[in-house]
Amino acid sequence: MPRTPGGAVRRRPTVARRPASPRPRASIRGGGGGGVRRLYERARRAWDRPLTAYYLILGAGLLITVLGLVMVFSASSIKALELSLPSSYFFRKQFFAAAIGTVLLLTASRMPSRLTRALAYPLLFGTVFLMVLVQVPGIGVSINGNQNWISLGGPFMLQPSEFGKLALILWGADLLARKHDKRLLTQWKHMLVPLVPVAFMLLGLIMLGGDMGTAIILTAILFGLLWLAGAPTRLFVGVLAIAGAVGVMLIKTSENRMARFQCLGKTDLSPDGGCWQAVHGIFALASGGWFGSGLGASVEKWGQLPEPHTDFIFAITGEELGLAGTLSVLALFAALGYAGIRVAGRTESPFVRYAAGGVTTWITAQAVVNIGAVLGLLPIAGVPLPLFSYGGSALLPTMFAVGLLIAFAREDPAAKAALAMRQPGFGKRARVRWKSMRRRVKKRPSGER
Repeated sequence: MPRTPGGAVRRRPTVARRPASPRPRASIRGGGGGGVRRLYERARRAWDRPLTAYYLILGAGLLITVLGLVMVFSASSIKALELSLPSSYFFRKQFFAAAIGTVLLLTASRMPSRLTRALAYPLLFGTVFLMVLVQVPGIGVSINGNQNWISLGGPFMLQPSEFGKLALILWGADLLARKHDKRLLTQWKHMLVPLVPVAFMLLGLIMLGGDMGTAIILTAILFGLLWLAGAPTRLFVGVLAIAGAVGVMLIKTSENRMARFQCLGKTDLSPDGGCWQAVHGIFALASGGWFGSGLGASVEKWGQLPEPHTDFIFAITGEELGLAGTLSVLALFAALGYAGIRVAGRTESPFVRYAAGGVTTWITAQAVVNIGAVLGLLPIAGVPLPLFSYGGSALLPTMFAVGLLIAFAREDPAAKAALAMRQPGFGKRARVRWKSMRRRVKKRPSGER
């Protein structure tokens, strides 16, 4: 040990050391925690992008429609053969309606809000006129006890009440937007009149035909518009009390509707064979398992389950595609509903907010009522699964409404900027390169060509 000249021991100067920092647990385990965190942040940033709602509406709407076409073909083939028709009869009609609906969707997705608002009143008046014609003897057609159809000649039928949903949304959104601009929605009279009387008029015309399911969806749309307009709670309670009292009266005065309520939660047939459709819908879902029996391999569609391609197509989906298939359908509807709420919440236009919220309420409420009836959680209301079930009268206005949601998503200022910054497509890039190459060839001397 070194010593000083005086014999004292020389000590080394002490240096303060930093305490060793513990290694992060993520680095010890190969960065798993950090990777999950980075993946979460990346997903969150992608979720918050301006075009997320645009792509969700477009993708979910088209996927539901395409999957619905597949399931309509599978679920309706046996029913068509029972009616001595070609097995693809219902599928061809649905495909034809989907082709027209695609044109309507693309047209609506490019329509400005001014043109959409201009269609509100003509659509409402035209729908009311057709709904009145339905009740005229010799013009209206009764199907399954409900007189809500007009024959267009041959196998084509039209249900005007399906267009009444779209008419109420567009007309109500335009009405509330004009009152919002004039600051009249703070008065409950202006909030209710004439929105609620017109909605009750449509409900009365629908109930004349006995269609309780469509009336429920129309009531949900009315409540959605009032909620978006900022209606107070006491107003909701009052309107809901009146609608509930009318609904109870209509249910108690109809044996058919009372029987549907008695089938809630049923898993076994009654001694008299009641609740046949509800119970066999549960049988179809239960026999599907995790991944189903295979596309086209349903047993319940062989005459056991009534309306397998319309009201109970979700049950056939569960039987053939299993829990994975039904959860996929639910996820697509959830994505569509979320995107619609996002469009309504981020816009600065009152009309877009009311219209987008009304369309989202319509599609999600109808999906909940249909799927809830198949699961035995709600009474069978006889409403189709939007974009999925067979029926051109239901498919056309719904696809047009999805196109409007796409147009509203495109009108967002951030989405407009993102769309403007996108690179040109492959075809446009190819044309630009071809033109530049031709210009270079023309500039060369004649001897170099």
